[in-house]
Amino acid sequence: MHQLQPQPEVTTSLQFNTHSTSAFAENPVPAQRLQWVNLQTEVQQVDWLILHFNHWFSHLNVTLVRGDFEPEYFPATETEAARIQFAHGFFNSALHEISHWSIAGEQRRLLPDLGYWYAPDGRTAEQQALFEQVEIKPQAIEWLFSKAFGRKFRVSLDNLTGDGGNGATFKDHVYAQLQQYFTGEAKLPRDAAHFIDCICAYTRSGKTLQSDEFQREMLD
Repeated sequence: MHQLQPQPEVTTSLQFNTHSTSAFAENPVPAQRLQWVNLQTEVQQVDWLILHFNHWFSHLNVTLVRGDFEPEYFPATETEAARIQFAHGFFNSALHEISHWSIAGEQRRLLPDLGYWYAPDGRTAEQQALFEQVEIKPQAIEWLFSKAFGRKFRVSLDNLTGDGGNGATFKDHVYAQLQQYFTGEAKLPRDAAHFIDCICAYTRSGKTLQSDEFQREMLD
């Protein structure tokens, strides 16, 4: 059984973090604290996530916001913080977009949509293979986020009208990537590790994630 092995050097942040992860996790948000276990609806959980994420990462000049349409990342300007906009107010969409942001380094966080080029639904087999290659790490990290919140994670091939590729192989790759984060073979981005620690402080009484909480069959 392994614990997560965060590697601070992987993701460089826009501003040096002078606060420890534990300090952010222990200090309550400057608003009424709602216990995660008492939240009954998706809307309440999304509100909780936005409030806490924006507190935990205020030192990086970034905010999490609901979007009415598709997800999008907007870099910071002279007058506005960077915005991670997730789709249609969906909790899982928020976690997915945060995972992509957590992987991006300093230069990509200066670019619209983190510098991604997105091929829309209806991709060819070749385009789908490229999509899946890019999605392995974000979806492995999203799975960690979901588990910390006690939510079920589902992989997304995101190609309903095109060639969906080999879903089983993609799931194998996501699972293998996740296990590498526990063994230390792969380096967990600093901001992803910080987010997980903060979540666990509120939802699991500080209990860290363990490798045996994740099984390949959970993705089927």
